Amino acid sequence: MTYSTDHEIEALTNAFLARTLPKSAWTHAAHFAAALCLLKRPGVDPFREMPGFIRAYNETTGVANTETEGYHETITLACLRAAKWFLDQRTMDTPLTDVLAAIMASPLGRSDWLSTYWSRAVLFSPRARRLWVEPDLRPLPY
Repeated sequence: MTYSTDHEIEALTNAFLARTLPKSAWTHAAHFAAALCLLKRPGVDPFREMPGFIRAYNETTGVANTETEGYHETITLACLRAAKWFLDQRTMDTPLTDVLAAIMASPLGRSDWLSTYWSRAVLFSPRARRLWVEPDLRPLPY
């Protein structure tokens, strides 16, 4: 989905947090949209709070949080770091839709972007699901 207004991004994020967002709407772009919105939201620390948000959303949509599916710490933190980097490159009043468009037009717009930095074996290991694991192929630039 393309988000044409910051209001749409805010609505998506609110639905995600309320666990009313349909699972089919929780796309690659939606993950980054919610990350951007939460990074700008006062009183929210996405690096600390996102794990709980995602786990709760997963449980509501029937996705188990196990060593092989559901919440993934390394992927979540890598995406948050990348989203924060993109935000930090813009002015405070840059619309989120513009930042999201820049992310989606970059290599991060591809759902396999993490394979540039992590081997599949490392990224999808139970350890990487539970905690941050440094990239094994090349350093993450964010």
